[in-house]
Amino acid sequence: MKPCELPPKLTPGDRLWVMLPSGTLRETESFEKGLEVWRSRGYRLDLSPTYDHRWGYLAGTDTERREALAAGLKNPDYQGILCGRGGYGGARLLEHWTWPEADAPPAHPSTHPSTHPQKWLIGFSDVTSLLWGLACQGISGVHGSVLTTIAEEPDWAIERLFGWLERHEAEPLAGQGWGNGTATGLLLPANLTVATHLLHTALQPSLEGVILALEDVGEAPYRLDRMLTQWRMAGMLAQVKGIALGRFSQCEAPEGVPSLTVAEVLRDRLNDLNIPIVSALPFGHQGVNAALPVGVMASLDGDRGILSIL
Repeated sequence: MKPCELPPKLTPGDRLWVMLPSGTLRETESFEKGLEVWRSRGYRLDLSPTYDHRWGYLAGTDTERREALAAGLKNPDYQGILCGRGGYGGARLLEHWTWPEADAPPAHPSTHPSTHPQKWLIGFSDVTSLLWGLACQGISGVHGSVLTTIAEEPDWAIERLFGWLERHEAEPLAGQGWGNGTATGLLLPANLTVATHLLHTALQPSLEGVILALEDVGEAPYRLDRMLTQWRMAGMLAQVKGIALGRFSQCEAPEGVPSLTVAEVLRDRLNDLNIPIVSALPFGHQGVNAALPVGVMASLDGDRGILSIL
């Protein structure tokens, strides 16, 4: 994986496009609060005409959602795309998809070789598929809060998101180090379940030498075990230089059912890799979701338990 290009820094007053690439909108109150967070920072938001459509569990048909994504990418008036929520369905948009070309060649092709529009894409969970697909085109997005979750973030996490978007600055994050020293590599954040289903597809960036950052929600320990075992058997975890683990919320086994704990599964499936690993980092579902840029250099200190953006 090569370093991704950072889109131009955002400035209050910029226009942003709002669309739902995955699940249908159910949390209307939190969605409105999320819009207000961005508007209160001075940003102008345009909502896709189909943002509130529904087709079963999806936010409209694949065609509607694909057209909404393309509209945000192609329109030069928009400096970024805000994803309304996660759910399921993002990968469906990228089947038989071609990322649009920019209307004009980059002004500085030596530093911006990509021919695709340079604009931010912000989201997490199911948005992993879009973030990874965009990274395969050499453009960085942000693994960060969607509109239905951002209003619940503490002030420091919101400031971290805007600090990265507006200044390309992000403070280190602290977790629990498992040892094995320090590694440096390109940061590749993901929801574990979504990423597992992207392995060996065109949406999977190279994992060679990356710092993998994983989180998940609602997966029983045996399912986490099954996914990580697939990564191991596919040789994927042997390629990475370090692993940053966020929150695995609502992943406990049902009461009375014999099970390993989430922590035991993670230790069993990862500890023998002999690479720096840091757990309990503040990102993921149902709690603080610190923004993580995609495809930028990062350092993971397994001794001190620190993830730093370089």
